[in-house]
Amino acid sequence: MKKYDYLIVGAGLFGAVFAHEATRRGKTCLVIDKRGHIGGNIYTEEVEGIQVHRYGAHIFHTSRKQVWDYINQFAEFNHFVNSPIAVYKDELYNLPFNMNTFHQLWGVRTPAEAKAKIQEQIARMHITHPKNLEEQALALVGQDVYEKLVEGYTRKQWGRECKDLPAFIIKRLPLRYTYDNNYFKDPYQGIPKGGYTRIVKKLLEGVQVCLNTDFFANREELTAQADKVLFTGMIDEFYDYCYGELEYRSLKFETEVLEMGNYQGNAVVNYTSADVPYTRIIEHKHFNFGKQPVTIISREYSSEWKKGDEPYYPVNNEKNDSLYWQYEELAKNEKNVLFGGRLGQYKYYDMDKVIAAALEMCDNEL
Repeated sequence: MKKYDYLIVGAGLFGAVFAHEATRRGKTCLVIDKRGHIGGNIYTEEVEGIQVHRYGAHIFHTSRKQVWDYINQFAEFNHFVNSPIAVYKDELYNLPFNMNTFHQLWGVRTPAEAKAKIQEQIARMHITHPKNLEEQALALVGQDVYEKLVEGYTRKQWGRECKDLPAFIIKRLPLRYTYDNNYFKDPYQGIPKGGYTRIVKKLLEGVQVCLNTDFFANREELTAQADKVLFTGMIDEFYDYCYGELEYRSLKFETEVLEMGNYQGNAVVNYTSADVPYTRIIEHKHFNFGKQPVTIISREYSSEWKKGDEPYYPVNNEKNDSLYWQYEELAKNEKNVLFGGRLGQYKYYDMDKVIAAALEMCDNEL
């Protein structure tokens, strides 16, 4: 008889939600992670009294009340609203694209003036069926917004020319004719007081967790301990890249403590010019309205994933999606292996979608 019902590879949000629900329903789980901490990429750590998002800014937002109620079982959330700033050369703009942005660009003050300006620019492009991100952006916001606020940032973020990226990516950027700097439209938004690690710790209460444990270094021995495996790592690595490598984006961070109370006055400042190497600077204390005498900033650099790097998100284009579908066919034939999360399901999930997908798997599986 196996020791555990489930071996869960990855102590991130997906694996932790599944482990919590499985344990609650009487199943036994062993959760392993190759890192020395739980939480995956939502891991936060306290430094100088500040909750530092080690793997980049994570703002929880959702339109799903069920998911919001679920996550609030494990933490109290503050009222943080994501209102990033964009710096282009020596110019500064509010995000998302809204009336503040349009006023900063053209001096317009009314929605009618802004719409007229944008429609005039869009009409000059003669784009009816956008074939890529560049055309989609130009068809949505016109030339000025695209060139100053989209093109350079997107090139850095994805490591590709905008004309080589799929059109759907830009749909994540809202366009609004109100003076509203709230990046997300979702009714539920905030940052957990005490950080995200505390949430994952609560999810994993009563669950056996082994850190600094590499699944691939002890695959047979670990698999033998459980009836089923939930794998939340890279699906192509699970199958030893038998069809070839999927593409991922990775991130690098330069983090430093500064002997000042306030560095940039905002949690997130994007640098949209291609000649600035980093994509943004995160000032962590502003996620929790911190008053500490020092501050901590992280410069974020986007890079192509290569073996040995941490993968952050998939590159969902036609080539990669068709390759993923081949791996997905292999996964469908597995009787005792489940795949979850951004890497296991090769999807660009936000945190609320990770939770929703994990709960759906629980309903189907447990």
